[in-house]
Amino acid sequence: MLRSSQPLTGPNRKRCREDEMLLGAVLDEGERGFIIDTRSAQAAKQARMTGGGTEPKSSYPQWRRLHRPLERGRPLQESFMKLVEACNDTSATMDRWLSRLESCRWLSHIKAALSTACLAAQCMDREEATVLVHGAEGTDTTLLVTALAQVILDPSCRTLGGFLGLLEREWIEAGHPFHLRCARSASSHARPKQEAPLFLLFLDCVWQLSRQFPFSLEFSERLLLTLFDNAYASAYGTFLCNNEKERRVGGDTGTALCLCKVKENTHSLWAWLNQPAERTKYLNPLYSHNPLVIWPSVEPQSIQLWQGLFFRWIRSSQHLDEAWAEIQKLVESN
Repeated sequence: MLRSSQPLTGPNRKRCREDEMLLGAVLDEGERGFIIDTRSAQAAKQARMTGGGTEPKSSYPQWRRLHRPLERGRPLQESFMKLVEACNDTSATMDRWLSRLESCRWLSHIKAALSTACLAAQCMDREEATVLVHGAEGTDTTLLVTALAQVILDPSCRTLGGFLGLLEREWIEAGHPFHLRCARSASSHARPKQEAPLFLLFLDCVWQLSRQFPFSLEFSERLLLTLFDNAYASAYGTFLCNNEKERRVGGDTGTALCLCKVKENTHSLWAWLNQPAERTKYLNPLYSHNPLVIWPSVEPQSIQLWQGLFFRWIRSSQHLDEAWAEIQKLVESN
């Protein structure tokens, strides 16, 4: 699996021989690969007017391009805000609640993300093909798809350590702009253009996987909630800045210089979570190693609202926590 930003073909359909050679080199003669573009065909075409674009078939003959549009930016942020407002309205009637839940389209975004990740996983697992995923910059919906596909395909990414490593590799090191995307929250009256809950959407999709496959993920819902909280407000430096350049750049002498001094001035969330005493709090007591690919259902009946997140401020989780603790005791006693 490969990921990148869009090719810069521009309105004149410029070519990059090096890029063509690079993508050609990953395929053997007679093999074909799939390019999954997370923009609509029309959006990709319009991007040429501002210097972007897509890979033309004539220059990439071994690659088949598939467009699977995923929302990002303002539409996704508006969906998140509408959902939070609906969840906090405790006076809503049943009809109004269902109407507001449908109109916010959050569950539709989950379905689209899981469907696209499954497509990438199927191309690799069933077609045994190489897959390149990209949207525009390659730091938003691209990472959403590649990270989800790896959780679906790779059992090591479903362990606690493997999942944290996946987040470091596919979100932090790959340059998801956390500072811009998680600048405030759904409750803020400010409307920054760059804000969008892409990382939350990823966590919600992982929660859907954990609900459909309750024995296959080593970590529990508590970890996902902790990650959400720390992405928006954290005592650690893990989610600070927008990319590695802001965290660290190479100096003339080859010495790493931290622009924000993140490494020096903050602690790592991963180091805290990996402490033995803390680690046990985030484990799934029902976990059993599953070496198989987990194919989630994306039928409307299979996708549910993440109540543990969206209702936790208006609904006590005491009974669920007590039940979870009891399960932990039963597992340990056996």
